[in-house]
Parts: sequence; C-alpha cells; structure tokens
Amino acid sequence: MKRSSGVLLPVTALPAPHGIGTLGNEAYRFIDFLAAAGQQYWQILPLGPTSFGDSPYQPFSSFAGNPYLIDLDALVEERLLTAEEVSAVDWGNDPARVDYGKIYASRLPMLRRAFDRADAHLRAEAAAFAEENAAWLPDYALFMALKQHFGMRAWTQWEDADIRLRKPEAVQAWRERLSADVEFLTFVQYLFYRQWDALKAYAGARNVKLIGDLPIYVAMDSADVWAGPQNFQLDETNTPTAVAGVPPDSFSADGQLWGNPLYRWDEMRADGYRWWMNRIAGAARLYDVLRIDHFRGLESYWSIPYGAKNACCGEWVQGPGVEFVDAVRTHFPDLPIIAEDLGFLSEEVYALLAASGFPGMKVLEFAFDSREPGEYRPHTYPENCVCYTGTHDNMPLMGWREDAAPKDVAHAEAYLGLNEREGFNWGMIRGGMCSRAVLFVAQMQDYLGLGAESRMNTPSTLGCNWQWRMKKGACTPALAEKMRFYTELFGRLPDETR
Repeated sequence: MKRSSGVLLPVTALPAPHGIGTLGNEAYRFIDFLAAAGQQYWQILPLGPTSFGDSPYQPFSSFAGNPYLIDLDALVEERLLTAEEVSAVDWGNDPARVDYGKIYASRLPMLRRAFDRADAHLRAEAAAFAEENAAWLPDYALFMALKQHFGMRAWTQWEDADIRLRKPEAVQAWRERLSADVEFLTFVQYLFYRQWDALKAYAGARNVKLIGDLPIYVAMDSADVWAGPQNFQLDETNTPTAVAGVPPDSFSADGQLWGNPLYRWDEMRADGYRWWMNRIAGAARLYDVLRIDHFRGLESYWSIPYGAKNACCGEWVQGPGVEFVDAVRTHFPDLPIIAEDLGFLSEEVYALLAASGFPGMKVLEFAFDSREPGEYRPHTYPENCVCYTGTHDNMPLMGWREDAAPKDVAHAEAYLGLNEREGFNWGMIRGGMCSRAVLFVAQMQDYLGLGAESRMNTPSTLGCNWQWRMKKGACTPALAEKMRFYTELFGRLPDETR
C-alpha cells in the first residue's frame, strides 16, 4: 500500500431515489467524484442482508448481499419492472434518512415481481451462479425461505425441531416444500452480485479501490450458525454457552454485550480454519482491501456466560493468535488487510499486530480524548497504519466538537492550530492528511462539515442508527477540487496524476 487517502461512506448513505443507497447510478457518480478528488479508496460497511436493528454487523449471512442495495432502476431498464410500479411505492419521504420499515415492507415484494418476469436465460444464469456458489448459497436461500415461512422469527424459535437442528431428512423435505421461495432468493443474490461486479469493475477502471469490513463475529440468527453449528460454542440444543462482547471501560461501566456466539477455535484449527478461509475468500471477491473488525479478539476474546445481563461477568480467553494470522497470510498473500486494533489492547495484542504486518488503526478524535492513551496523537504514528478522522461508530468531526469535553477540543485546537478561517473540520482533516500514516480515511460527513445529525451509529443503542443519507448534489466539483488540493499537498495523490 502506497501513501494515499480515501473516504468512508456506506452504500446505504448514497442519495439513490428509492429510499436507500444502492448499486445504481449514484454509486457510479460517487466513484467519479472520488477519482476527481484524488481519492484512491472507498471504504464501505458490510454488504450483508441486515436483520433486526438494521446493523450491517449483524447480517443473516457472511456471504450474501443485501437485497436493499439492488438498483431497481436497472431492473426497469431490463423490463423486469416498470417505472410506474417502482414510483408507486412509498419508500420514505425524508431524503436524509433511511426508513427501514418501509424498505422492509416493499423491497422483496418488488424483487419478486422482477423474478416472476425473468426469462429462461436469466433463470439459467441464476442457476449457474448458484452452482458457482454452492458452498454457501443453497444453505442461505433455504435459511431465508424458512425464516419467511416461520414469520421471520430467529431460527432458534422455529416450531419444527428437526429443521432447527438441521436433520438431513428435514432439510430435504423443506427444500422441496419451499422450492419456489428458494429459487427466488437465489435469483435475488444473482442480481446483487451481478450489479456489484459491474460496480467494482467500474471502480477499478477509475483507479478507486474498495475497502470492506469483515466483522469478527457472525450473528446468532444467521445461516452461518444454523448451517454450521459445529463451528460455534453451542450446546446439544444449539443454544450458546457463551457469547461475545467487551469488558467495562471508561466509556461503558457495564461493558458491551454483543451476544454473538463465540467460535470453537480448537475445532477450527483441526481443519486448517477452513470455514474462516472460505469466509475471507468470499470477502476478497467483494473487496480490494479487507478490514478485520475487532482484531484483538484473535489474540484473546471476552467470553460472557450466555444469559448474563451485561458484560461485567466475562473473562478473557485465549484466541487462535499468530497461528491463525499465519494461515490467513499463507492463503491470501496478495490481499491487503487492515487490522481494527481499537479497544482494550495488551502487550500480547501489540505483538500479534506486529507479527501480522497488517497496518493498525489510529482514530484522530481519540488523539484529543483525555480518556485515551497518547498513541493516537499524529506525531506518534508509524508509517504502517491507517489514520481515520473517526469510524462509523464515532461522531463526525463537527459533532465531536460540540460533544467532547471543552478541554479536549482546546487540546485539538492548540495541537493542530485550528482556526475558523480554515474550518474546524478541514483543520482536523489536515492533521490526519499530514501524518505519516500510509493511508488516511475521513468520513464523508467530515468533508461535508456535518454534525451529530449525520452520525451513522452510536454503539449499544437501537432504533436510530444506520439511517443517515447524503443529500443529492452534495458532491460538488468545488468540493472535489478542495479535497484534491489537500490530498496533493500532503503527497497522497495517485502516482499517475501527480
């Protein structure tokens, strides 16, 4: 990785016309904007189908794409839908927010119309796609068909115990019974991947690489756990024995109880971490660069007894460590990987990061938070790291200025020489741009100078996250020119454009 910069913006936050950002025209325009602005990377959030709470970090599958992201206008052009059908639906009336309730109610029924009109050629292509992805797609399509049949309840609540426990005769019987739904859900994944492949190819042609996130854990209510319970710490009824989270710290007295099932690392080691290698291979098909979320959990992880009310009663348990990292590097020698090494770090975690060779993360907002260690201040950065103004879990810069302790804001102003003429957000961006970090990434909200209203996620809260959308027309030529000026000033432009 060469000295460069990029922008963090979820696909859902694009200003597409039907309630949520998609893989359609606005995504292509954003890539053009990034190229004009001298940005070499577009970082997005996980692309999987979201469940309750709408979090991309709790998808129904590690491999499947989110049906919400399929561009409906492209289906109109293919005559699988009509413009009148699409425009007749209420997708939400606030262009700055995603109304997930309305998207949930209408998106799949609309895609079902497209499926019903698909000709034999398209269905044959979808069938071939299913064969190419036989390692995950048949299980996922059946899992989602079963969820729909059982009222979208978690698989642990399905009335049929045999299919809950995935007994072979039950799997075969339900696959036949729900064959039409399975074929439809397979077709939806074909549409998603066809549109994604075209967008990724376009980004590559514009010299924009895509950074994707790989959550370390998977959701309990997912095809991953239902189809592969042997990989997780579950009892004989497939109930978790322990779940994931993080311990109490200065930000949370109770810690964070995530609730994801933990891995049986010893079982995974026995087959060379095959499930993980398949999962990373799936991510490498989607992205040019992979960010491993919660990297410290590979060294040791916080194990919380199932049923606990908070994360206080957990304990640290040894993870797979350097053996796993070596397996990843052996299987994927050419895949650039970023380690999300935030949170409670020990000497052992630092040693694992050093052994991996992966760049870690430095969050600029943390540099001036009196509760954080001094390692986040830009003058301490090594070259082999990625500097973020903030992540999807942090306030945008202008919101941070209003929310942070006055002494922390004063520290930032003194350290970076911030002033009103340049603008607080641009001065902070300058501070990250000029650091030694090989890659600098800012949230798009920071370039737009937006505040707390544009925050993407507040950890440990439900009901108000993942909704923000960028307004149409926000990516102006003037903004691209200004971003390019800063990028060139600090030596982060692509070689061919310097």
